[in-house]
Amino acid sequence: MKKILILVALCGCGFRPMFADNNTNIFVPVINGINGIELRNALNTKFGGPHENGAPYTLRVTLKNPITKYKALEPTGDATWQEIYLSANYVLEHNGEKIASGTEVASESYTFVRYLVAANASYNNAVANTITVLADKIGTRVIAEISEYETIKK
Repeated sequence: MKKILILVALCGCGFRPMFADNNTNIFVPVINGINGIELRNALNTKFGGPHENGAPYTLRVTLKNPITKYKALEPTGDATWQEIYLSANYVLEHNGEKIASGTEVASESYTFVRYLVAANASYNNAVANTITVLADKIGTRVIAEISEYETIKK
């Protein structure tokens, strides 16, 4: 019963889900670097697949190089935990007109071990997870901006 009352209250207040219109015809140009390829693929997945250059919305992303910080040290001075930190600047355009811009950041800690293969695998997994979080943050922000833009435009 409570769920029905909440639903009725939301319908009357003008609430509309961001994804209701599926305005995700967003072109994401190439983002430099290996991590840029992964970020672009994650964004395209969030937007329903890659779109052509003539799409009404264009999302330009500049991904900065990852920064690694030491988080925990053993008494010998060896690092045991590290943190990977990624940041990206983005600009959202509608038919060439800038409608939004911003910066998003994401980070993840990972275990740093002495064995080279395990250390590389741990680092690569942390980077992949950080890119996924960054794509989710940028994608959600962009969809919100488009939803607001479309509401104002009407």
